[in-house]
Amino acid sequence: MTPQIGFKASEAVRAALSAIGRTEDLRFSPDNRLLAIAGFARKRCLVLRVDVGIGPGGPDVTIHDFMELRSESIGEVHGLDFIDDRTLVVANRDGKLAVFELPVESMAGQHREITAVRRINGKPFCKLNTPGSVVVRRQSGGRISLLVCNNYTHLITRHVAVRWLGYRTIRNRPLLRNGLDIPDGIALSHDGRWIAVSSHGTRDVKLYQMSPSLGPDSEPTGILQDAGFPHGLRFTDDDRHILVADAGSAAVHVYASNGDWTGHRRPSRSVAVLDEEIFQRGRASIEEGGPKGLDIDRSNSVVAVTCEEQALAFFSLIAVTGSDEFRKS
Repeated sequence: MTPQIGFKASEAVRAALSAIGRTEDLRFSPDNRLLAIAGFARKRCLVLRVDVGIGPGGPDVTIHDFMELRSESIGEVHGLDFIDDRTLVVANRDGKLAVFELPVESMAGQHREITAVRRINGKPFCKLNTPGSVVVRRQSGGRISLLVCNNYTHLITRHVAVRWLGYRTIRNRPLLRNGLDIPDGIALSHDGRWIAVSSHGTRDVKLYQMSPSLGPDSEPTGILQDAGFPHGLRFTDDDRHILVADAGSAAVHVYASNGDWTGHRRPSRSVAVLDEEIFQRGRASIEEGGPKGLDIDRSNSVVAVTCEEQALAFFSLIAVTGSDEFRKS
């Protein structure tokens, strides 16, 4: 098993992690100071105040405080992403999207009931249906695009919201469908050229090249094979690697390219992020037991993963990829 980074945290933080139950996605904030975890079964989000540093022995992580968020607009929260450092969008598989302003001034060990600043369900011809993972794409003029995995209608939808209109959507449309069977995770490349989508039913990751003509009939231009039951996934900041959490094994799969993701690829390596005992404890079916959520911190040095039996673990990106090209000078 790949060695974990033993993070520092108080007993209160560790108790909050132990109590979160079944988890799905997790996400670092743009300023790298917060880490949000989707608590699917208990219908809440856990937000941690984190500090990622680089020491003589490699990366180190400290979790200073936590805040547990509950709301009538947080249901079976499956996906989440930060719009900015203090604004979070969550995707509820049993409902809609909801946008929240985080009350971070009262972070220390708080359990807070909060109200969404906006609930998004799409429009009559582009209704959200079992929304799962969500990713934010920032645009000009205060607009943001929310790309959403509609899990059981096998569809990615795009919802353009305007910040100064309180995140009211001005455009809602189907974006991707071709080749997808239960899209369970989504990521954008940092150069804006690629959308990667975990396709649970086909057991691979589809890659689509961003273009004005992109639509539901567009075929994937790249496929990451042998992904097991893929869930969370992320590009490294140079877009030359994609990390994929395999919920059906104890592993994260690593795929490599020169930045061009066309064609078919198999993993360049697969690394265990759960020990066998933890993995077997969560093995309710061949599709379960392994890592679900995955993110890379904004310093590009730490990989965070989560699943029900292991609420949070950190790993060095260098150890996961097997490459020292990410080492900071």
